Amino acid sequence: MSNDGMTTTPLVPSYTRGIGYQAGLLGGMAMLVSIILMLGEHGTREDIQARLEEDRQVMLEQVLPASLFDNNPLATTTQLEGNPFGGDPTVFLASKEGQLTGAAFEVIGQGYSGDIVILIGVSAEGELTGVRTIAHAETPGLGDKIEIAKNDWVTSFNGFSLTNLSEKEWAVKKDGGRFDQFTGATITPRAVVDAVHEGLKVFKQQREHLQAAAADLSKEVSTEASMEVQQ
Repeated sequence: MSNDGMTTTPLVPSYTRGIGYQAGLLGGMAMLVSIILMLGEHGTREDIQARLEEDRQVMLEQVLPASLFDNNPLATTTQLEGNPFGGDPTVFLASKEGQLTGAAFEVIGQGYSGDIVILIGVSAEGELTGVRTIAHAETPGLGDKIEIAKNDWVTSFNGFSLTNLSEKEWAVKKDGGRFDQFTGATITPRAVVDAVHEGLKVFKQQREHLQAAAADLSKEVSTEASMEVQQ
């Protein structure tokens, strides 16, 4: 306040009213926020990765019985040749004494509301050891029965293969096949059946590739173990 009692307006540098200053201030604030977000992401990255690995381990345990292998399938991986499903082509290999005993990999079906990502476990003989739904956007209360937490429908695949079911039987009952459909949601189970069936065909086509990969990875592990012992 001035001596005559009048309120005075604080002096503001004229450059602060310029477009360049305002843009620079906004850019600086945006950069600061980005740095804070990056630091936060970096700090939680390891925790998130650890949780993803735990979830993947749990899922693998559900589709590959422990009696099937003496290795660590989570750490023994290769890829499907040609990435036939267009998703994650990683194959988790189960083996005993270097011989392929099973494999787990993702297959993708086209459901009512988009892609349905499924993890299947297959024995070396081509028999399904487990099927689990990883991700989907199907209608709650109808299509979500493909989740093991909502319904045991996916367990109906266990034990089936290309040899003990005919081509025609690889379908929902509405289409003359072996598998149940859901009331009001036939498209979803049909998509899963088709995807699992296709997964078995891919496994059959690439079995030799997977057997070779399992043997090679087993040799690498044995070599590393020998080197550690020598050291």
